[in-house]
Amino acid sequence: MNMKEAVTSVYSKYATFSGRSRRSEFWWFVLFYLIVSAILQIIDRAVFGTATGPVGGPPQQVSIFAAIFSLVSLLPNLAVGARRLHDIGKSGWWLLLGLIPIIGTIILIVWFAKDSDAETNAYGPPPGA
Repeated sequence: MNMKEAVTSVYSKYATFSGRSRRSEFWWFVLFYLIVSAILQIIDRAVFGTATGPVGGPPQQVSIFAAIFSLVSLLPNLAVGARRLHDIGKSGWWLLLGLIPIIGTIILIVWFAKDSDAETNAYGPPPGA
């Protein structure tokens, strides 16, 4: 699976939390998301510059385009994360571990990098089967 197929797949299953997603689909989407977010941050900075902060405070960056992209991509991000956890036999509710600083994020990254279950599990057959 390449990046185009992964991104198309994730956005076509915009809010589908059932089923399973391959490791490659998840990580290609994460890479796409990070690249687009970085580009939009640069465009925001070039177009809007920085806003003045409170008196005596540091200037604050205005990120309108990046914020809109993040909002549009919120549901697909959550859905592909849940489907990726389903692929290793875990409930999508485990995404809430990301709310625990550092430790929760590390656990989720390890699980997202874990190899898929080869057999059918409670969440369906392996992707591509």
